[in-house]
Amino acid sequence: MTANVDDFTVPEKILVAADHLDKGGQSPFSAEALIVASWQKFPKTFGLKGYAELYPDSNKVLSSIMGEKGLARRGWLIKMGQKLYALTREGRHIIRKVTLQEDEPALDGSLQRLSREQEKFVQNLLDSSAVQKFEENRKGDLTFADACRFWGITENSKGDALDGRLSQVHSQLSELDRALADNDAELSSSRVLTAGDVRVLTNIHKWMEDRFDRHLNLLRSRAGRR
Repeated sequence: MTANVDDFTVPEKILVAADHLDKGGQSPFSAEALIVASWQKFPKTFGLKGYAELYPDSNKVLSSIMGEKGLARRGWLIKMGQKLYALTREGRHIIRKVTLQEDEPALDGSLQRLSREQEKFVQNLLDSSAVQKFEENRKGDLTFADACRFWGITENSKGDALDGRLSQVHSQLSELDRALADNDAELSSSRVLTAGDVRVLTNIHKWMEDRFDRHLNLLRSRAGRR
């Protein structure tokens, strides 16, 4: 059975375009990229009135992303920065549901298992207060303590130990991204983990490194004075 894209709602069509960008390695993607991708896939829906085949109507896409009923508020997209977005787990679930792929989360229909160490690492990240605040669009409430718990460090970490842990988190995420390139993984909690989920975690990691750069440098400088 094949899904009829013409029957999709406007938000669902935008999600399809977001999924296309995500699978093409564009994560996070800009609002502009999503506008163009949505229009290219569904010109009749997102084309400028009278010029549908020539120009996108950006307002049609932006109004569906933002606002009280927008994709970000619904938890289907996560805002990663100024006009930058990424798909959430809920967004991917909706994609699979509307495209009738609920039972086909992996390319060959099978799910892999992560090592015990990999699963513990990624589960700790997924359960962290930092990720929960991102997914609830409460990024402004995120504190350095949230970031520390995400990274598995303390506010007394210093020097080489601090940088070593941050580097380890990044390398473990990169390793997971490669491992999930062809097949999704099923966690012991029955949650399906995709490469897209790992890219969101990587983007959160990078965002927090930038956001809390001053805090991290303060910890490094304290170590240097001792």
